[in-house]
Parts: sequence; structure tokens; C-alpha cells
Amino acid sequence: MFQTFFCHYPFYPFATCRQRMRPLAALPLAITLALALAMGLTGCASLPASAQRPPSSAPAATATTANTPLGKALAPRLAQRPGESLFYPLSSGPDALVARLAMARAAQRSLDLQTYILEPTGTGAAVLGDIIDAADRGVRVRMLLDDLRTGGEVDKILSAIDSHPNIEVRLFNPFANRSLRWLEMLVDFSRLDRRMHNKSMTVDNQMSVVGGRNIGDAYFSARTDMDFSDLDVLIAGPAVPQVSAVFDEYWNDESSYPVAALIPEGKEAPVEMRSLRKRLEARGDQAKASQYVQELLDSGLAKGIESGHMPAYTGKATVVSDKAAKITHQIHDDPGHATARLEKMISSAQKEVLLISPYFVPDDDGEAWLIAVAKRGIRVRILTNSFAATDVSAVHAGYAPHRKALVAAGIELYELKPSAYAELAQRGKAAKGSRSRSWLSSSRASLHAKNYIVDRRLVFIGSLNMDPRSARLNTEMGIVLDSPALADRMIRTTEDGLLDMAYRIGVRTDADGNNARLTWTTRENGQLTTYDSEPGMGALQHLGIGVLRVLPIKEEL
Repeated sequence: MFQTFFCHYPFYPFATCRQRMRPLAALPLAITLALALAMGLTGCASLPASAQRPPSSAPAATATTANTPLGKALAPRLAQRPGESLFYPLSSGPDALVARLAMARAAQRSLDLQTYILEPTGTGAAVLGDIIDAADRGVRVRMLLDDLRTGGEVDKILSAIDSHPNIEVRLFNPFANRSLRWLEMLVDFSRLDRRMHNKSMTVDNQMSVVGGRNIGDAYFSARTDMDFSDLDVLIAGPAVPQVSAVFDEYWNDESSYPVAALIPEGKEAPVEMRSLRKRLEARGDQAKASQYVQELLDSGLAKGIESGHMPAYTGKATVVSDKAAKITHQIHDDPGHATARLEKMISSAQKEVLLISPYFVPDDDGEAWLIAVAKRGIRVRILTNSFAATDVSAVHAGYAPHRKALVAAGIELYELKPSAYAELAQRGKAAKGSRSRSWLSSSRASLHAKNYIVDRRLVFIGSLNMDPRSARLNTEMGIVLDSPALADRMIRTTEDGLLDMAYRIGVRTDADGNNARLTWTTRENGQLTTYDSEPGMGALQHLGIGVLRVLPIKEEL
């Protein structure tokens, strides 16, 4: 957010503290003193210039990889459909956790994990525990994390994991100063504002999970207060080396720094690191021993993954990803960017598109583009978060002003209710495989899935939101699946109970067609109910959203 307040002042990263100080003369005195203090406290910290990054890559698809248990089990099924991949959507949090645990347990040669957030507690500890177990078996593990949500205790944990001889951890676009991170953010905002949002996990270059989930309890339906409705896809076949190629590019990029180069105390205290790793393993064992995780590991999906007999659709699959260099090369209109490729896919629609994005913030050009798609006779449906369901109020403030124009153009706009799971449970329509929904029906639902479907044939699943941040600031990735069967299933699943889970946005006018006002229609207790004011928004919240709307922060959303 700092950039939007100060972007007209050229005080972003220069080579030395003296160079950083020169532009401050143009600033008001109070701001100048605050920034000078910040730079002094951060000590002009800089990233290590001589960080050693031994290049590495995923194991090639050779006879050796084919001889792994996964390779042997998958080969006959892949041979039946040459050039096509196997894929299975992971729409429930428990299934998404199962996939990661089972894959880690099945790994024989390599395990590559790329993620935006990794919480080393609860289900995150269970995932880390199985990853460490894989390393103990001799599996080479590479973990690439974005650095925004690390620091403090997480730094110690990452150092401990990195101290394992078979594990290497790198941080992407990291903070140089590990203790005064937010002061460094103020000083070096233009660089640190750009984050790696990619999520993937690949074992033996044979099987991958790609999607929108981070590693943490809220993403795996393991919290009773919040449940992110999210989506991943489990894949095998020709698409997996594409995922590995993206990982290798980011892993070997100049913006990826080994943890050992940033947190040297990990190397300097091997005994302490081993002790911490043991405590982490014990935490993981405790998490894996919980009834929640044990029930999941006994599931058919877990056993199917470990044996290579995963349930699957088949079809062509193409990985879509930003280049790692997007972090340092600030080119907004690159046709190779993931956003540009996604827009091209949506623009190719002949009949209908379904767009699901939790952070849906079209700018004026985006609004005009969507309206133009609808005016071609394409049925456009959009599902995003309601105000009461979103976890970022500023996103709602950026999105809300576009609702009237979109609905007036014939676009069907839906907003997820925070009570979505309770509504489904009440009607007995909890999604198949969502074993946790019954005991999490009191959770506040919040949409986190990024899923776009074109003409009931092309399906995108990944990390990419329809917002300025995904387009211009973050790196993103996902996969496009050409599968009418999967697309049809996902649309039917979304349509089933949609008015129970969400509000449909309408526009009501007076007799003269003036004074258009938004309405919110939903089904409650089997009856359609229409609201004339925004559900879940009180007077103070309405005022707060109004303030956020006038702030120049839209590029950050």
C-alpha cells in the first residue's frame, strides 16, 4: 500500500544509502525524517551478492524415472492415450491434503514444492513431516517459498529443514533484513511489493498438484472458524514435465536465494538445527497421528495415489505461467504473461464462460472487455466473494463500483455467502468427498479458488486471480485442461445449489428507469429472498468501504 501513497517520489531501490537519501529532499520534512530513520534502522541491508546457487533440475523422464513405483503404475494408463495427461480435481480441502501427503510418501527420487505460504503448524506440520521423511529415505527435496510470510520463528524452521543433507530451501525475492522487514518494505517497496504466488508440488517428475491452495489449515478445511473454498488439480503425464520446467526456472533464477545465504545462523549452529528439526518432525508426527489426518490417509484417494491408480479424467493439458523474470522486469503488457494468455482463452469463447475468482477487481479496461464478451452473445457468469465472505475488504472496495455496469450488460454476477457451507449442509448437498463439511458447517466460508471454464471444454485451475496484482505485480501459474467431461462436471457442481451458496446481484430501477440500485437475491430455507442493501455490511463498514474506494490503492489489489 505504501507505493500507492508515495509512488510519485522516486526513492525506490538505489545501490547505496547515499543514493537512496538524495531524492528525499523533495519530500515533506516529516516523511523525510521517517524514511531516513527507516533506512538507518535497516542498516542499508542488501541481499548477498555472492550467494551460491548451484543449478539443478528435475530428474529427466528416463527409464530410471519410469522404474519408480509411480512411473510403473502410471505407464499403462498413459500409454492408452498418447500425448494426453491424467488429471483429477481436488475440490475439497481434505482431498487436497491427502494428495500432498500421499505424494510425499510415494516419492522415490525427487520432491519439489513451490508455494506462496507455508504454515509449519497443524496440517502444514503434517506435510512437512512427510517431506522430511521422504528426505530421510534419500529423496532429493527442493522447497521454494515466497518470502512475504516468513521471518521470525519460520526462519528458524526453514533453517532447520535446510540443514537436512537432502533438503535445500530457497526464498524468492527475499527481504535482506530478517528482523526489520516492514521498515525494509517501506524503503524498498517497489521490489518487495512483487511476490511469487505460484503453487505446485511435484514428485519424481511423475505426478504434480497445481492450483490455488497454500499449505495451511484454512486451505485444508482444518479450521473451525474459517474455510477457504479452493481448488487444485492432481496431474500425471506430459503436463508434469511442464510443471517441473516452471519450477526449475524459478529455482535457478537470480531472485531465488538459498536460506543458508540469508540466515547464516542455521549453518553455524548445526546441533541446534538438528534439535529443532527433530522437534518439527515430532510436531508433524503428532499432526499425522490426529484422527483427522488418519481418516484421510485411509481414504481411497490416498491409496490410489500411492499405488498410481488415481481416479482421473484424460485430455490435453498445458501449463500457463509467468516468467520468473516478471519480478524484476516490470513489463505489464507482455503477451507471454499468464494473465494475457488467460484473457486470450476467455476471448475465444463461442457460447459461455464461467469465471470464479475470489479477488475479482476489474479495472475500466477489464470491465469493458468483459462487457464486450457478453455483447457478442456469450453467456458470462462470475462468482466472487461477497463483502461478508471476503478476507480483504480493500478488494471488495475495488470491485464493488463495477457491479452495476457488469449486470446491466447482461453478465450474471454472484457473490459467495459466508454461510455457504451451512446452507449446503442444511440441504444435504455437501460436496462428495468433503468429509469435513459436516463438522465445519459453522465455519465462515470464503472463496479462494481460481477457476475459469470456457465453452464447457477448457478449464483453467491455478493461482491467477482476475485483478491488477495478478496481472502486474505477482508471478502466477496454472494449467489449462481440455476436457468436456471435467468442464461439464465442474459447471454442474457449481450450478447445483448456487443460489443457496451465493447472492445473485441484480439492478432495480424506478418507474422511469432511473435511480438504479443493486439487489442481492438468494435462497434461504427454500425460499427466494431479495435484499436491497448489502448483506453483512453495517453503517461503519459501509463508511470504511467508501474511504477505501477513494484511496489510490487499486493497483495493489
